[in-house]
Amino acid sequence: MKMLKLFYLMAGLALSSLTFNSCLDDNAYSLGNIWLSIATARPVNDGAFYLMLDDSTTLWPGAPLYINYQPARPQRVQINYTKLGDHFENYDYVIKLNAIDTILTKTISENFGQKNDSIYGTDPVEITAMWIGDGFLNIEFKAYFGGSKHFVNLIPATTDNEDPYKLEFRHNALDDKSSYLRYGFVAFDLSDLPDTAGKDVTLRIKTNTFEGIKEFEKKYNSGKNTEQEKKLWSKKFEKIM
Repeated sequence: MKMLKLFYLMAGLALSSLTFNSCLDDNAYSLGNIWLSIATARPVNDGAFYLMLDDSTTLWPGAPLYINYQPARPQRVQINYTKLGDHFENYDYVIKLNAIDTILTKTISENFGQKNDSIYGTDPVEITAMWIGDGFLNIEFKAYFGGSKHFVNLIPATTDNEDPYKLEFRHNALDDKSSYLRYGFVAFDLSDLPDTAGKDVTLRIKTNTFEGIKEFEKKYNSGKNTEQEKKLWSKKFEKIM
């Protein structure tokens, strides 16, 4: 969590001092330019991987710092990187990967009916950000922590799968003490949802908040980003140096 705190601090400083421009529209490559993004690390072969940003921009880590990082499956990550050039093979940019940190990445869990409360919990959270990027539902939240790990899941709202796009975000504090309010971040792979056949559908996510039950709505198109989601991404992460 130390890097996550540093990530938010640096991103906050960037947002307070820079105008909102697309984070990959500057062609002036310099080793002094550092970028912060949330992306998906996607394995290719022989332990190699590339990175996919939420607007479908692809990055090839030609000079990675962590050469032993080998994702076994698509994994959401936070990255700190420097652009070295563009149009490298089939990738949009080749980069120097300065730092990489994994984000908790999960699939949609099973609905167990009356057992949901005991398994997945009903502890409240504050949703501070929620968006769909690269086929993942990304949720930033706040909850009260004491010192133990918590359990967060995304489950279907019903057991009969009547509306597969209606979901619940569940938080189980596992009886942890409510000592201080702290950020959490999790990404859920939406690939198990039915294909939307190129159409936009409304994803409805119900969760228990400090203000009671709330339902959040997001446009979903089988992993493709809407213009609304792209704008949210470009506002959240900017060039910082």
